[in-house]
Amino acid sequence: MNKMLSCEFNIDTGNVELCYTDGSMISIDCTEVENEVAMSINARSELDWLVYNAPLDYAELSGRA
Repeated sequence: MNKMLSCEFNIDTGNVELCYTDGSMISIDCTEVENEVAMSINARSELDWLVYNAPLDYAELSGRA
């Protein structure tokens, strides 16, 4: 896999976006991930914290990084 250049939360789309050196990009729909993973309000709060403070950890948790 190519080297990752950036991993950021895009507040306009609600996605975590990973950009790689070859120009490819992965966009993770946070609403979809939360609907699959978060079964309680506490879990959603933890995911929200990750998306704003540690988007790479969020991407790794969703299995797409």
